[in-house]
Amino acid sequence: MYQVAQLIDGRWASGTSGRTLTVTDPRDDSQVTEVPVASDADVAAAVRAARRAAPEWARTAPAARAAALHAAANTIEAAAGELAEIMAAEMGKPVDGARDSIAAGIGTLRQYAELGPTHRGRTLAGDDGAIDLMAYRPRGVVAVITPWNDPVAVSCGLLGAALVTGNTVVHKPSERTPATGWRLAQLIAPHLPEGVLNVVHGDGPAGAALAGSEVDVVAHVGSTATGRSIAATCARTGAKALLENGGSDPLIVDAGVDPVWAAGQAALGAFANSGQICVAVERIYVHESLAEAFVEALATEAETWGKQIGPLVDRRLREAVHGQVRAAVQDGARLVTGGEVPSGAGAYYPATVLSDCTDDMAVMREETFGPVAPVATVRSFEEALSRAGDSPYGLAATVLTPSMSHAQRAWRELPAGTIKINAVFGGAPGGAAHPRRGSGQGFGYGPELLDEMTAVTAVHLEAPPSGW
Repeated sequence: MYQVAQLIDGRWASGTSGRTLTVTDPRDDSQVTEVPVASDADVAAAVRAARRAAPEWARTAPAARAAALHAAANTIEAAAGELAEIMAAEMGKPVDGARDSIAAGIGTLRQYAELGPTHRGRTLAGDDGAIDLMAYRPRGVVAVITPWNDPVAVSCGLLGAALVTGNTVVHKPSERTPATGWRLAQLIAPHLPEGVLNVVHGDGPAGAALAGSEVDVVAHVGSTATGRSIAATCARTGAKALLENGGSDPLIVDAGVDPVWAAGQAALGAFANSGQICVAVERIYVHESLAEAFVEALATEAETWGKQIGPLVDRRLREAVHGQVRAAVQDGARLVTGGEVPSGAGAYYPATVLSDCTDDMAVMREETFGPVAPVATVRSFEEALSRAGDSPYGLAATVLTPSMSHAQRAWRELPAGTIKINAVFGGAPGGAAHPRRGSGQGFGYGPELLDEMTAVTAVHLEAPPSGW
């Protein structure tokens, strides 16, 4: 059992609501922690603390802010094993995978520590007797609301970018991984002045209270429904909404591709982290010339993955995933492998392959967020592009093709923020993209995230008239 607390103005406490949430281990249903839920008064106190600390932190030299983040990264690295155990207990990710995810978060924190001091404005060509410039300034108080599926890496990115640019933060970790967020804050906060980083816990109402409070930015990674609610709230309050939300990312398997290699890519995209990745492969369009061989190879991959993937985060998500699979089969999809809820403790679900899927099925149209690979057969690359682009989401897409002309068409025509050609994962560090449609708005990664966390001031400076 972890004794999770809230951090407000440099002090750890349980809060004033008297309400708690229980988190259980999805591997065996044992209790992990009981977390205090923030009251509206707790949220308001955290925001006030961040507001009080904001002027001094904004005046702190960028190099000093960067040094604080570097020191925090070192502390997290030293405690990575312990943090991985907590993360595994809360959301079921195997410990080795959790350590890899934490390492990615540490790298992101260090990246922003390096980028922060170099984030500058620009001078403008004006009159000789004046200076004109555009200067980046902190926005003020940033509300950071993070998900459970990659709780350290995502948090390190948003916290790092906000803090290094001179903002103060109120962080609400997911109610499914509160101990991970609590321990991460314990590792970061000692390197910062009191009030610069505050942490509150809770479910939807606590997040809504934070998003609706007097903050300057709300940075949210999570579901589309929550993101839309936050966007509506920010439209009323005037806060900037920075959102990375749901996705139903397509994978196109073009004619001429090795079906066994393609199946390996599809399995990696669909089954890694038990399918609980924002940019997981959620629907597959395979050319009819290799569909049979591809589905057969994908079923073999699923059997291999099924021996190593962890559980889903909880039984509630498992029921939602299984509901989509069950509905697809009822509507005519063929269950190739998996698709059965295992008996026993935990929230495990097998790697599942469906064929003969249609675009009106929920498993193709909505975000599944589980280890499910639904496959549809297409007659041409044009059909695949059209169907892949017909989605309420636009987070990412992958195209496996031997054709450079098809690759060019894919990144030009698919309405998604990230287009990956011949690899479901990968990419240079520092890449950033705008999600489309229901998948959010604004840059959530890369150097451009520093722009999102700051506001530009145009300055015109003349000397006083002579004789004063």
